[in-house]
Parts: sequence; structure tokens; C-alpha cells
Amino acid sequence: MRNHTNPLTTVRNLGILAHVDAGKTTVTERILYTTGTTYKRGEVHDGTTVTDFDPQERDRGITIFAAAVSCSWDGHRINLIDTPGHVDFADEVERSLRVLDGAVAVFDAVAGVEPQSESVWRQADRHGVPRIAFVNKMDRAGADLDTAVASIRERLHPVPLVVQLPIGAEDGFTGVVDLVRMRALVWADGAETAEEGPVPDALREEAAHRRRLLEEAVAERHPAALEEFCDRETLTAATLADALRDLTRGGDGVVVLCGSAYRNRGVEPLLDAVVAYLPSPLDVPPVRGTHDGTERERPADPAAPMAALAFKVNATPTGRLTYLRVYSGTIEKGDTVWDGSTRRTERIGRILRVRADRHDPLERAIAGDIVAVVGVKSARAGSTLCAPGAPLVLEPPGVAEPVVHVAVEARRSTDTDRLASALARLTEEDPSLAVRTDPETGQTLLSGMGELHLEVAMERVRREHGLEVAVGRPGVAYRETVGEGVTGFVYRHVKQDGGAGQFAHVVLDVEPWDEDPEEDPEEDAVVGWTDGSKHGSKHGSKGGSKGGGFVFRSAVVGGRVPQEFVRAVEAGCRDALAEGPLGGHPVTGLRVTLTDGQTHVKDSSDTAFRTAGRFGLRDALRASEMVLLEPVVEVTVTVPEDAVGGVLGDLAARRGRVTGSDTRGGAAVVSATVPLAELFGYATRLRSRTQGRGTFTARPTGYAPAPAGAATPAR
Repeated sequence: MRNHTNPLTTVRNLGILAHVDAGKTTVTERILYTTGTTYKRGEVHDGTTVTDFDPQERDRGITIFAAAVSCSWDGHRINLIDTPGHVDFADEVERSLRVLDGAVAVFDAVAGVEPQSESVWRQADRHGVPRIAFVNKMDRAGADLDTAVASIRERLHPVPLVVQLPIGAEDGFTGVVDLVRMRALVWADGAETAEEGPVPDALREEAAHRRRLLEEAVAERHPAALEEFCDRETLTAATLADALRDLTRGGDGVVVLCGSAYRNRGVEPLLDAVVAYLPSPLDVPPVRGTHDGTERERPADPAAPMAALAFKVNATPTGRLTYLRVYSGTIEKGDTVWDGSTRRTERIGRILRVRADRHDPLERAIAGDIVAVVGVKSARAGSTLCAPGAPLVLEPPGVAEPVVHVAVEARRSTDTDRLASALARLTEEDPSLAVRTDPETGQTLLSGMGELHLEVAMERVRREHGLEVAVGRPGVAYRETVGEGVTGFVYRHVKQDGGAGQFAHVVLDVEPWDEDPEEDPEEDAVVGWTDGSKHGSKHGSKGGSKGGGFVFRSAVVGGRVPQEFVRAVEAGCRDALAEGPLGGHPVTGLRVTLTDGQTHVKDSSDTAFRTAGRFGLRDALRASEMVLLEPVVEVTVTVPEDAVGGVLGDLAARRGRVTGSDTRGGAAVVSATVPLAELFGYATRLRSRTQGRGTFTARPTGYAPAPAGAATPAR
């Protein structure tokens, strides 16, 4: 029996994760309907869903913005976030996962694991978020639970623990056999709830076999279950359920359920599984933060000092909503809180329980809650709000680096200031958007995660601000790297202008570096970050550091360059990475070694050595053989089999490299690696080649050398 004396044991904070069109939003809608939160089933194709409330979401039929909703089931409060499935909005998923305790991963019963479902699964792995899997669309032609589970096992590498057996197939799918309690749940046509009964005779032998496989898989991984299994050669329903909960929360297994959300079949067992297997705020480790360089923990306790993380900001015309995950303590209306990022106090005007675009006022929020607050003026996504007497800074969600940009300008010169204000509001709400001015042309450049991301952003400017905007052709974010470096490159910085002089002498080795720690064993003592989730570097005992595709280390002996000047040289080298010699693009993938240097007893300083590091590396890069890199994506194209030839030819013309092909449900699925610059406008071309029957998805895979002549000035 679980202890329900602490109210936090009855809270579940979870997200719905999946590839675009796998049915996340429909699953969310059915959860709201089944729990009595809504009284009419919303449909994506009708534009009547609760969580896809933005006009663009309803027009396009996809989720663009993560939407939070709250509902109740079996005495538990479920705070649920419906996340986007399109790769261009992966940053929304990242910010959501940062504050969730668990997740439901939704898979298409025909397609199985698709590219973006693989990406969001990896994101959840990085955050250590326990998951259960829901194989949706069991009523579709070609739906097969075993095939979908096999793709989960092969592509995502968890241990799938299948707890249901479908009753009927495709159009005849009517229910499931619950293998834990060995009962049948059947949904009659038009019925709102399932009828519980014995396992059908035709499935009794198959159900017993699958129950046995489930028991063996669980006993193999759970000590208490193994002990009972050895004693009794079977597991009771209670033992099996407890073991499944432990394996799920420990990340040692993934419970798999199935159903058809559109037909409202399988939603109640899914909710039961959420309550039974996913963790409460008390089941996850205490949140960790820092203050004055010291790491501290805060327990999920309403009586502890308050600490909350802002994970989303929505600057509406009527006010600014800041979405918070409260990790510890209690926030009350009217409280004064401390923003650890801006180091200023803020006042909480109102606290709201969120249901997408509707809100219910609250007097207070406690540890474990996900709420929105009004009145906070400066907090951004990633800011920590805490009790003024107990300051703390929590680690913010990582922000992905933009890969696509467009030039934007107001059609009327009198609207220039309004456009700047609108773009500032966009970047405030979405940190994965960036705005800057091109120093050469004076153009305003908006950067984002993809063509659709920027298209949605500009449509918001037009709709919400009433601005007419001209948008240039998209361009990609190139990078530069070292193909062949230089050794012993000498740079002397000497400056005398009447006062204290500047003197710094450095000798640098520059060489390519692959961001694979296994290929760099000498750096084992060094801690660094290269995935964008953390920034900066810590110095190891060997005097090296790495981060953002760059490694710096010192091999100076005899104290010829003091340690404080070594750090200044590294800072100067990092300054030089902003613009490479080929076209002013950021430089990545290199290792710089300071091998020697000289100092002057009076004129050497941090400033002098930072300047020497910057200009020394700049000149060393000019002397090196440089390579231009362009972003590449993995494309998965699904088309009728009679259109495969044309699609393959088109991909080849776009410099695509086919990596695989398959047949699913009568359609051909082609995978290829294609430069991002070649994909602009591909959706329209694919539709015209396949009479509207072809679809494609893309996900970033990194950078690759670009062909000669691809270099353009940095934008």
C-alpha cells in the first residue's frame, strides 16, 4: 500500500511526447474528456482541441507551443504538458522535459518509432525522465503491436514491458487484455467507458503465454520479484505492479500499453498506468542548485524555502504569464520573490492553475505544482525564482543553437520600431529564436531552428501586431573548422602609447579536434560541455578546457607564462572563434595548445595576453587550411511505391545520400542525409511530385563539409 498522507504523493507531472501526427494532442484531449475536465471531445481536424488553442496550431493541424493542462484521476492531480512533435520546435520539448517528473511516449501502431520520436526519447534520456509507452492508432490498417514494440526495442534500446494484449485488430480493435490483473477491457461502439470481464476463451492461451513472458522479464530485473518468482514460479498482481513501478521509475524498463485515442479506447488504462507507475514529486531526487559557488539541495517539501524554475513565458496583450515548476516551498499571492538570474526582487500578483488558454485563480502553489504567475516582469525561460532569504540558482534548460535565418523588415518605414518591439517579444517567449543586425548590410536577421519555426514566428508578427513584413529567402548557419592546422605559430603583441605598455608573446599549435572523448584520452581529467546544455569550462589538473567544439590546453613549462595569463590567452582564443577566415562564420572543431611564450616584468597583463590570444589565433587560422561546414539533416520521406524513383532522383539532385529504405503499410519509406540548405521549399516540391500523397520529416544530425563555392558572408 502507498502512503497518501503527504499530498505530494498524489501529484503526477508528465508530458506527452511523440513524433508529429502520432496522436499526442488527441491523447491529451481524451485524457481531459475521460477525467471530466472537458465535456466535449475536441478534434485536431476540427480545430476544437483544448491544447492546440493558438490560431496557427488550428490552421496547420499541428502542435507548435507546449501547453499545460491540469486534471484529476482516481484522487490524483495530473499536471500534463502536450509538447510539439515537429523537429523545429524541439526546444519547446527541451524546456518542458526540464520540469517534468515523467512522460508518456506515444507511438503510431503502423509506423512504430519515427525520427522525431527517437529524438524526443533521447531528450528524455538526457533528463532522466521515466516513461511509459502508449502504442496509439491500433484501429488503423496495418497496425501491429508486436512490430511497434520491436521497433521500440531496436531503435530506442529500452526493455519494453508489454502489459496488454489487443482484442481484435485494425477496424476490429475493440479492447485489451490487462496482463497484470488478467482481465479483459472492452469498449463497445459509442461507449464512454470500458466493460470489464474475463479474458476471452480465444485469447486465454495467448494471454497466459504473454503474462509468463512479462513475469520472466520483470523477475530478471527486480530482486523482490525474482525471489517470489523462484518461490512460487509466478508473480501476484500486486508484486508485478510494484515491480513495474520500481523498474519504470528507475529507468530499467518501459511499460507498454496500446489503444486508439481517437476512438477513446485504452485511455482509462493509460491513466491508471500513469498513476501506478510514474513518479510523484517525492519519488524524484531533490532539486540541486547553486549559491555563491556552493551546491545546495531543496527537498520537495511545502515547508522548505521556496525555489521554482520558470520554463515558459507568454507575453500576451493582456499581461505577461510566467509558467513555473515549484520544486520546494510555497508561493502565495502577493509574495515577494528573488530572481536569481537578474538578481532582483519580483512580486507575485496572481497565481493561476493552467488549462491551456484558460486559467483558474489560486491562493497559493506548493512544491510539485506547475502553475502560471502574473506580475513577474523580468524572468525569462530558465530563470530561478526563490525565497529572498534563501537564494538559489537552478540549472536552466539548454537552448539549442539556431541553424536557419531570414532577413526581415517592415514594409512601411514608420513600422520599424514596432517590428523591433515585436521581435523582442518573440525572443523573450522563445529563447531558440535570435535577432541580430548584420553589420555589413544593416539588415535585421531572425534566426531559428528551421523553416517552419521562422514561418510561424513571422505569421505571429503579422497576426498579433498587425504588421506587414517583408521576409528574405532563408539561409543556413555555416561553420568553419580546421582541415590542417599549424604548429609553432608565433604572435607578439607589443604596444607603447606613452603610459603603461602592453607586451605578450605566445606560441600556438592549432589542430583539428573531433568532439569524441574516446579519441582524446589525455583530457580525462578535464570537464567540459559540448552539447549546448551547459556553458563554460572547468580547469583540470592538466590545464585544459573544452566546450562548444573547442579544446584549449597549455604545455608551457618552467613558468614562462604564468597561469593567470594562460587563462587570458584561452579567453582571447575563444573571442577569435566568433569569426573564421573563410566567411566570418563561427569556428568549431579545433584544439589549440599554448606551447611557449614570454612575459615582460612591467608591461605584461591579462589584457595584453587576451589580445595576443585573440589576434594570434585569428592569424593562425588564416595560415591553416580551413574547411566550410554546413548543417545536414536526416530526412525520412514516406511516399507511394510508384513515386519512389522520382523521389530518389530529387534527393540526389539535392546532394542527398540515401541511407535506407523500407516498406510500411503499403508505402515506401526512404531515409537520406541531406544538406539543410537544399531542403528549402522541399515540402511543396514533394507534394507536387506525389500528387499530395508524400510526406517527409527531418531532424538535425550535425555538420558536414560543404562543397567549394558554398561559402557566403556570415549573416
